[in-house]
Amino acid sequence: MTYQETLDWLFAQLPMYQRKGAAAYKADLDNIKLLSEYLGNPHTQFKAVHVAGTNGKGSTSHMMASVLQEAGYTVGLYTSPHLKDFRERIKINGEMASKQFVMGFVKKHKAFFEEHQLSFFEMTVGMAFSYFATKKVDIAIIEVGLGGRLDATNIITPVLSVITNIGIDHTQFLGDTLPLIATEKAGIIKEGVPVVIGEYHEETEDVFSTLSRKRNATLYKAYDFDLMSMQSDLIGSYQKHNIRTVQVAFSVLQGADFHVGIQHIAKGLKNVVKNTGLLGRWQILQELPKVICDTGHNKEGLTYVMEQLSKEKYKKLHIVLGVVSDKDLASILPLFPSYATYYFCKPDVPRGMEVQLLRKTAETHRLNGKAYPSVKEAFSAAKKTAGASDLIFIGGSTFVVAEII
Repeated sequence: MTYQETLDWLFAQLPMYQRKGAAAYKADLDNIKLLSEYLGNPHTQFKAVHVAGTNGKGSTSHMMASVLQEAGYTVGLYTSPHLKDFRERIKINGEMASKQFVMGFVKKHKAFFEEHQLSFFEMTVGMAFSYFATKKVDIAIIEVGLGGRLDATNIITPVLSVITNIGIDHTQFLGDTLPLIATEKAGIIKEGVPVVIGEYHEETEDVFSTLSRKRNATLYKAYDFDLMSMQSDLIGSYQKHNIRTVQVAFSVLQGADFHVGIQHIAKGLKNVVKNTGLLGRWQILQELPKVICDTGHNKEGLTYVMEQLSKEKYKKLHIVLGVVSDKDLASILPLFPSYATYYFCKPDVPRGMEVQLLRKTAETHRLNGKAYPSVKEAFSAAKKTAGASDLIFIGGSTFVVAEII
């Protein structure tokens, strides 16, 4: 198979959460354990940091990888979903895994994958862990895909667990209350492994305190630390929480024989995009008119994004908006400004919400605009309409952002 045929085959393996939603969620870790054993348990051959959370886990993972790179380590980075290229998910020191590796891995193990009906995510996790083991990374930053307890990445025993924050998202899998969701995320807490919690929430603090105590895992609450202010090239205002989480995480890792100085943390935070290639976090795509995109897609994430958007200066605001079909519109649409002109669209994935449904529901929240059959057409219409002193914002879904960057 060519590289593209290999990807087509991978993406066709159901279930795959990013494309299909609920059908993809597995209720146990049996498959990934079976796969890992078959591959020679690569996850036991490198040190790892495990990062979970409703929002911020991607940015935090990239920040940590960048800092470790500045400190001279060979750093694996596993994240999801990708925006443009599947190989964004599997990187070492900012370099994506080669097309040859992806093709060779699938070709070699395809019969096993098919025999055991492994999911896209399970195969991808196995691929990442094999790659990091083969390349003998010093440490890998492993981002949880969904939840924590039952996520395919949760077979690792890391040197540190990080949980950025808890918000309402993926309720069909994780529960519909903050304590229930926190319990799923806290499933990454391992016996004797320290854990850093990024943000305080009254409803979830007991969950983390109780579980960490049961598992003899020293608990560090980042929000209780008074730290030196640091800046990042990830300029979203919400990144201040992730920066603090990263600072505390490294204070813990320093005690675990990782030689990371304050100069490495400062430089790593400043060079996240350059070191890791991260895209789509309050990313300014152009000026005149200013175009900004952000992958924030749930209530907590969009609250921060809309707050920052309100501080921008512009003559008129244009918003290109698309979402996935399982999104709770009642929780996110009230966050958007009614004075903006909207360009509604459907991201090009099976889970994309039909654009007329989005437009009609948005109208009930006094968000008015036209519907477009694709993200590109919506963005093109916004650019044609916007004046040089206007601002265009693109978001609502990772998949919307992926189509324009």
